Amino acid sequence: MESKLSYYSCPSNEHLTAATVGQILGESVARYPDYEALVSIHQNVRLTYTEFNDICHRAATGLMSIGIEKGDNVAIWSHSQAESMITQFATAMIGAVLVTINPDYKAYELEYALRISESKVLLFSDRYKTTDYLSIFLEVCPEAGKATNKKIESKKLPFLKHAVLLGDNDHPDILAWSELLAMGDSIAETSLEARKQTLSMDDPLNMLFTSGTTDYPKAVVITHHNLVNNCLLSNTRLRFYPKDRFCMCLPLFHVFGIWNCLACIMFGATVVFPAERFNTEATLSAVMSEKCTILSGVPTMFTTELAHPDFNKYNLSTLRGGLMAGAPCPLDTVKKVMEKMHLPDLLIGFGLTEVAGSCTSTTLDSDIESRLNTVGIPLPYTEVKIIDPETKAIVPIGEKGELCCRGPFVMKEYYKNPEATNAQIDRVRWFHTGDMATIDANGYIQIVGRLKDMIIRGGENIYPGEIENFLLTHPKINIAQIVGVPDEKYGEELCAWIKPVDIESITEEEVRDFCDDKIARYKIPRYIKFVNKFPMTASGKIKKAEIKRIVNQEIAGAL
Repeated sequence: MESKLSYYSCPSNEHLTAATVGQILGESVARYPDYEALVSIHQNVRLTYTEFNDICHRAATGLMSIGIEKGDNVAIWSHSQAESMITQFATAMIGAVLVTINPDYKAYELEYALRISESKVLLFSDRYKTTDYLSIFLEVCPEAGKATNKKIESKKLPFLKHAVLLGDNDHPDILAWSELLAMGDSIAETSLEARKQTLSMDDPLNMLFTSGTTDYPKAVVITHHNLVNNCLLSNTRLRFYPKDRFCMCLPLFHVFGIWNCLACIMFGATVVFPAERFNTEATLSAVMSEKCTILSGVPTMFTTELAHPDFNKYNLSTLRGGLMAGAPCPLDTVKKVMEKMHLPDLLIGFGLTEVAGSCTSTTLDSDIESRLNTVGIPLPYTEVKIIDPETKAIVPIGEKGELCCRGPFVMKEYYKNPEATNAQIDRVRWFHTGDMATIDANGYIQIVGRLKDMIIRGGENIYPGEIENFLLTHPKINIAQIVGVPDEKYGEELCAWIKPVDIESITEEEVRDFCDDKIARYKIPRYIKFVNKFPMTASGKIKKAEIKRIVNQEIAGAL
């Protein structure tokens, strides 16, 4: 019997797995010992699956040698480099929880992350361009600069016992990466194997911080079962193959980056790091030189790649597929990426840190309209429903409401924050995403905005995503963001931040004329601001909260 309510679960013949991340790596090493597992172009590092496994073992035993036990939290504060991915698998092997810290964090934020996560070790690079990470760390933890036997005793951070400098850099009182690896040589392989035998699929694996663009960051705990099965079932759509080459321009502190590293290892593909952090030219160059077959990212990454002045000089013909997710995907961008970047198998997905990556995606079998206009259908074993935010009742098909999901990917908890956990996961394990969406009878979902971003103008509920997508149909508009600003008459008014294709060739009147007779008058932005760039998070998302802050400061004067 077909339901007329907004509820859907995806049928599947796939099976969930009870494997841990360490077991996944072991199985892939046995299958693909001589395939390349990791290429870090900016470090001139190339590792086969056998070599990658060996150095992960050394890092794992190195962590054991400094007292890391099962369940301990190990933080990493770094850009994309070989040591970061090695640490991801090394901590998984010994049952430690990898805490990934945004490399854009400064002293106050770093201290918060280390304190909230109760991390026992911090691994970090000493600097990136003009950012001196070592100085920032020593500001947070001055005791590390005078540690006895390189062991930290800090009143402010009582859990933190060790720091490890990544790469070839050193400090007399801080462990170097090479020292950590050498210390691991003193631990018998049998000890590591014994530790592996104590691990289970439900053990915590990663702790990631929510972006904090709409709230103070919370520490999301996901398990081996969450991440492994998300990668496994997502691959029924994305289809990684052995010897695929994945151009990794996603940051490794973000669930999207961690997810892709594991998915590559799970299916015998190669992870290619073009640069320490996203760089348009380095990405395009890596695709060409390494003959990459898969390229994923958030929409703004693809937008800047397409807009690169030398785009046409790069041969991208080896590409075939990838995933665009992490933010609303403009229709025009999707079309251009598929055509101009040789990505016919590009999928659109929706996910969150709290669901260990993807929650929905389009499929290669989806009709072109669904692939271009929706974020797809739920992954296998995932239930979704759309509810009225006030009554919590499931709304009829096609009506807007809050998207909720339930299944094997939903996080374990917000670390030691039961109040926040219970606010997001109800008593029957539905995770409330905070995203507003619609669903059709075939299970295809459209995201229309964030519940927290919803603007109420004169009693009308307005979802910014709807207007943003409409504005992007204007040929002169490249990126559009809508925020609400206080208004004495209507409560809130709309402000549009627009990045045009050419800032000299468009006017406010032109934008408003374009909106007339096409969208409801109450949805037409009262304020329009043209910009060359947006405030961005390190993971490539636009900081809408920062835009709103700036607009609210400027609203007293002329925009």
